[in-house]
Amino acid sequence: MVARQLDEQIAGRFPVGQRLRVLDVGMGQGTQALRLARLGHQVTGVEREPTMIAAARQALAGEPEGIRERVRIVEGDGRDTGVHFLPGSFDVVLCHGVLMYLAEPDALLAGLARMLAPGGLLSLLVRNADALAMRPGLSGDWAAALESFDTVSYRNRLGLDVRADRLAALTGALAGIGAPLQAWYGVRVFTDTAADDAGPPADLETLLAVEERAGRTDPYRAVAALLHLCGVRG
Repeated sequence: MVARQLDEQIAGRFPVGQRLRVLDVGMGQGTQALRLARLGHQVTGVEREPTMIAAARQALAGEPEGIRERVRIVEGDGRDTGVHFLPGSFDVVLCHGVLMYLAEPDALLAGLARMLAPGGLLSLLVRNADALAMRPGLSGDWAAALESFDTVSYRNRLGLDVRADRLAALTGALAGIGAPLQAWYGVRVFTDTAADDAGPPADLETLLAVEERAGRTDPYRAVAALLHLCGVRG
């Protein structure tokens, strides 16, 4: 879903065929970085976890040379982008699944915005604090659901205590760093309670069509497990 939404935003803001300079902060195993490199873009990934870096390098090694030469991996923290790159160096900056691990994300967000060229696209994927009660509620854990209404903290599926973000707060934050919100989507509206090891259903394309429609439609997108926010540098 995130890839589809991101491609929609890129297609709507950049000329067809333009090779973009992409920064992927918290690239993980490189899923989005490799996908965008395959589309012809020049991608720089930043990651601090050695296991994730190793996985990304292994995945990259299996790609053709033309794709490998379009990907650069930098070992570092997303909060020190100013050490590695000049302001305005990128057309697209991704930060997916990172903010939930930071108690105070404002400095990171400001740094990401500085990396964007004018008109550049900032793509954030965050846990939706306004829907934290949905997962325990749908699972019948009423006590946990009741607690979730008044907090932005939660324990993720890795057993880590992390935090979520509210749409209104992030909208204000993006305006404050000069990359105001232009579009937002919900991700995992109906499928958040699926088991981690569940295989793809036989009607996968129909499921994706439903999630894609819900992710852009009120009121469904407001209760999605994740929010995908897209800001544009003024």
